[in-house]
Amino acid sequence: MTRVFLVDDHEVVRRGVADLLDRERDIEVVGESDGATHALGRILATRPDVVLLDVRLPDGSGVDVCRDVLAALPETRCVMLTAYDDDEAVYSAILAGAIGYVLKDIRGNGLVDSVRRAARGESLIDAGLRDRVTQRMRRGTDDPRFDALTAREKQVLALIADGLSNKQIGHEIGLAEKTVKNYVSSLLAKLGLQSRTQAALLQSGARD
Repeated sequence: MTRVFLVDDHEVVRRGVADLLDRERDIEVVGESDGATHALGRILATRPDVVLLDVRLPDGSGVDVCRDVLAALPETRCVMLTAYDDDEAVYSAILAGAIGYVLKDIRGNGLVDSVRRAARGESLIDAGLRDRVTQRMRRGTDDPRFDALTAREKQVLALIADGLSNKQIGHEIGLAEKTVKNYVSSLLAKLGLQSRTQAALLQSGARD
């Protein structure tokens, strides 16, 4: 069962999304918040697998909530669900560690699928948004940070950029999932990044 928490100041949106997700046998909405102020405490109390956050809230930023949630619950997947196709907001969300940035004009089936994919750890950055943010994050193949990576870490990074999970990477290169997780933590630290999504975008930029 995938446990989901909703953060959005519009009650109609929250109710609509909650009703949509609760119809699925494998998804359960475990909590809601209409703003940033009380969101973190409620999320820590319910410990959801996925948090759907609006970017702009009346009392703060969903991006800041995302950052705070991941600092306290690093295994939680944060997805920004917003009406704003804003490069700066996308960039900020990715730097905060969000696994996805989904526009509210998405179809119902698409949102359900996005929640399931997020729970599996898959990146949900729209291709068009991803390209624009990649351009901004691009450092090129001469980025000195890549020199600090071992050959194995570079291999793992390339597979992250291909969208593989830790389990899939382990199967691909013959390592235990826990060992892959250690490599991921190490390469993120060396690159000065906070999330797999950031690493994937940086690697994609280096490839171009």
